Amino acid sequence: MTGNYRILEPADVPEYLRERGFWGAGEVDVHEVSDGNLNRVFIATRRDDGRSVAVKQALPWVRVAGPSWPMSPARADAEARAYQRVRAVAADTVPVLHDYDPANYALILEDLSDLRVLRGVLNDGGGYGGVSTAVGVFVARLSFATSDFGLSSAERKALIAESVNPDLCKITEDVVLAEPYIEHEHNHWHEGVADLAAAFRADASLRTEIADLRHTFMTGAQALLHGDLHTGSIMVGTRDGAEVVRIFDPEFSFVGPIGFDLGLYWGNTIAAEARARALGHVTAPGEQLALSWQAFTSEFRRLWPARIDDFFDDAYLERFLHRVWTDALGYAGAELVRRTIGFAHLTDLDTLPDPAPASRHALLVGRELILRRADLPDPEAVAELIEGTVLSSVLSESASAGA
Repeated sequence: MTGNYRILEPADVPEYLRERGFWGAGEVDVHEVSDGNLNRVFIATRRDDGRSVAVKQALPWVRVAGPSWPMSPARADAEARAYQRVRAVAADTVPVLHDYDPANYALILEDLSDLRVLRGVLNDGGGYGGVSTAVGVFVARLSFATSDFGLSSAERKALIAESVNPDLCKITEDVVLAEPYIEHEHNHWHEGVADLAAAFRADASLRTEIADLRHTFMTGAQALLHGDLHTGSIMVGTRDGAEVVRIFDPEFSFVGPIGFDLGLYWGNTIAAEARARALGHVTAPGEQLALSWQAFTSEFRRLWPARIDDFFDDAYLERFLHRVWTDALGYAGAELVRRTIGFAHLTDLDTLPDPAPASRHALLVGRELILRRADLPDPEAVAELIEGTVLSSVLSESASAGA
């Protein structure tokens, strides 16, 4: 941290904005809307004309834990870089970054408070609209532009060097890709899945496959990732009668395997399907996975002729996309597992009247995706797996109840 770093409080924000060249004189109202685990976020609104911005600051610790869990605020650098990269190729999918203050690790961003977090919309029974298609296009454009297909070798090496994000990568390596499969103080679960949690920790085959996914995450520097792309990092709504989708919070951004971003999103959509089923709503298994994959592959193929190295031919493209597909399935499974028996759970499942049946379903689907990812050729096969696991989870629930 620099010697000029200061932690902002709501009363500091109006003067801070003036220092950064925003708005000048005038009364400004500020309220805190911090909701995530790591940072503080304020909304500042001018009283005279209603203009507003969001001010997001990275703290030198994890916000929800306080100073007992220190963490470098330099993660804000990664978020600012990610926004700048995305705006070059998919500007309409991320909030406007008005300003970045590296001395105070603070971003001044477009105010999205007129939109809603997608997870909340889904929990309330709403739909996706065009979100899954937008996610697929977003991942395709960002990954193509920052991969060896869109950058020279020298540019790629520079991107990898500037995008190193060790603190937040370590969180993912541990919380998503290790801790749920071992005894760890971070893990917790609903009592109705205690048997599955124990079985997963004792499952040698599952741990081997997670080790493979973890190593790919640590070494597979394919393209710049969002790094934390789930239904809680997407906001939706309408403006002037048109649908708006904004993908935000890319502070986990680094250069890694493309399938990771897709997989996190898919895992969250499968959990949302489990919630909908538990509440008696009809869902098409794997529908959002299929939509985002179709959008991703269509957009990536559209961009393919612009690749800068013709040594990568069309046959290689199909091999590459297959690798992304299998990686994404594995990470989708890992997301389902960690969101059920790991550190950070999903309100999709935890707020159900009885979380156990849907949670068991999520765990069983997650395990199958991890173990069988190489044997699932397309979204139709995944839909069949999800549908088949519904019966398995019911039988598993019955067995658990009778134990």
